[in-house]
Amino acid sequence: MSSIQVKTGRRIAPTWRERLHGYLLLIRLNRPIGIFLLMWPALWALWLAGDGQPPWPLVVIFVLGVVLMRSAGCAINDFADRGFDGQVARTRHRPLATGLVSPQEAVAIFVLLSLAAFGLVLLLNWQTIALSVVAVLLTVIYPFMKRFTHVPQLFLGAAFGWAIPMAFTAVTGTIPVDAWILFAATLVWALIYDTQYAMVDREDDLKVGIKSTAILFGRADRLAIGLLQLVMLALLAWVGMLAGRGALFFGFLAVAAALAVYQQVLIRHRDPVRCFKAFLNNNYFGMAIFLGLVLDYALGTVPAGID
Repeated sequence: MSSIQVKTGRRIAPTWRERLHGYLLLIRLNRPIGIFLLMWPALWALWLAGDGQPPWPLVVIFVLGVVLMRSAGCAINDFADRGFDGQVARTRHRPLATGLVSPQEAVAIFVLLSLAAFGLVLLLNWQTIALSVVAVLLTVIYPFMKRFTHVPQLFLGAAFGWAIPMAFTAVTGTIPVDAWILFAATLVWALIYDTQYAMVDREDDLKVGIKSTAILFGRADRLAIGLLQLVMLALLAWVGMLAGRGALFFGFLAVAAALAVYQQVLIRHRDPVRCFKAFLNNNYFGMAIFLGLVLDYALGTVPAGID
């Protein structure tokens, strides 16, 4: 039951503890999967840009920034979806849908978290500060795209992947070709995991008029996800070759490929529970790529031709 109860026809305002709990639910600190899906591309980029030794202050800044911006993104997403969440089984208990948090409070939390993240960015160079403006715009735009396009995941991928050019400029002051290839891989990854996520809500989304790739792909959803997985793995292999990575990286890339196959098994019957499990499994996919980079830089042999 919602914390805002009705007694004798009058609404009872939530206590400060209930309100704080509502804020924590709003920014999904109880569901950290979004933090991980945003964090892994940022860490990939930091390790590649830093040749395996990124400055630790930058790592701390980016990890904190990931937590703040993902939380801000959840607040503005729920504000955008406040008219739909109550009609979708999986989201009907979100704090805006139940009235525990007001739309004005959600916007205020988004602004405060975004300002806190921008404060962290001010510790970095001017190129990264300039790129951070794009990150905020993408965060604001994405939640509204599901009203206008069946591929809002591209905007989600851009928002999550924008940490990649920011990481490269923070470390090197430039954005090389391999950074943009890694960014493209992150765009494709968002199409993969958010399609799996949207498969959970497909029937409800059709009823309320929300667009998604799960609806766009229809019965070809598993095939589309499989093709996208192949594209992403190819892009990551390309990045690894451009960066001169060795056997350890490509070994963990093979582990990631095995996880992609496992996700295909999970979504085979389009069961919502198993589709959601496939979505969650992408955390391990991102972790495998990161471990491959860390261990390859730390323990791998120096590529031929490099002194």
